[in-house]
Amino acid sequence: MVAVTEPGIASSAKPDARPLVIAHRGASGYRPEHTESAYRLALALGAEAIEPDVVATRDGELVLRHENEISGTTDVAEHSEFADRRTTREIDGARVTGWFTADFTWAELSTLRARERLPQVRPASARFDGRFGLLRLRDLQRLIDEAPPAPGTGRPVRLVVEVKHATHFAARGLPLDELVEAELRGWGQPGQLVVEAFEQTVLGQLRDRGLAAEYVYLLEKSGSAADLVARYGAAAISYAGQLTDAGLARLAAAGIDGVSVDTALLVKAEPRGAGQLGSAWTPVGNGIAASDLVERARAAGLATCTWTLRAENRFLPAPCRIGASGAAPGDWMTFFQAVMRAGLDGVFADQPDLALEARAAL
Repeated sequence: MVAVTEPGIASSAKPDARPLVIAHRGASGYRPEHTESAYRLALALGAEAIEPDVVATRDGELVLRHENEISGTTDVAEHSEFADRRTTREIDGARVTGWFTADFTWAELSTLRARERLPQVRPASARFDGRFGLLRLRDLQRLIDEAPPAPGTGRPVRLVVEVKHATHFAARGLPLDELVEAELRGWGQPGQLVVEAFEQTVLGQLRDRGLAAEYVYLLEKSGSAADLVARYGAAAISYAGQLTDAGLARLAAAGIDGVSVDTALLVKAEPRGAGQLGSAWTPVGNGIAASDLVERARAAGLATCTWTLRAENRFLPAPCRIGASGAAPGDWMTFFQAVMRAGLDGVFADQPDLALEARAAL
């Protein structure tokens, strides 16, 4: 989350600094996400940081999964011994049916095999279904400990831990602030660890526990954070409200080091009125426009990152799509570079090699 030319996040990136390239759940554009193969490939491709999502098991182990519901990323549905674990739970205000990590021990989850989450978009990755088991956070820490310095920075590969559904897990007696702090206490070199979450509460709890890390708050395009909804209900401030100048200043005052947002809040197909007086959007060519969010965050003393750079048409704005297939690669170079020129501190990428290529060509 730190610019390649800067030593730390607190100073934020300069407008001409190159963003750090962060492998999103490993090289998840090529291998099933959160697997050892995805992480090893990301390191081999030159990723400068690795981002895992962290959820908890019934016995308090921290497992790397995009969500705590695992039917879309594992073969759990094929295990007859776990058929009775299928249930419906409310996760951050939504009713979800499936199999949930908190209903399993780590020993049970270790019998499962990983699957590609987007098989229709990434059939090449889906060919690896069933080959790899699940990992814990400590397993990834070991991989990073064994990795050489990142080629682009000459520094140890960073670990960017996303804490998922902290309010939900706390209600189930699995406080992620305690579990994450215990796992990461004393790990790594100074500046090597970043912790992020869509809930500000757990970031504050981890900071209060003394975990030496940089703290990044994740924000969606719409809605409100689960911890704030749990506390204030319909009166909870929206993510949009937290991205106003006043909202960004409050985040900085609360000890947040940076924010990380959907790419659509930074670069998108040129909206009507872009470039006109009062518009937050400026045309940057090729039918796309960039917002003023990075500049405003920097003015508040916050670094800025974005998720997620993906090369397939499905994930690109309309002017950058090539052909009709959502699974086909589009003009990712134009889009990636437009995002990077916003002056970001870090970019999350499913194909970290393509992000590095785009950055090198700036």
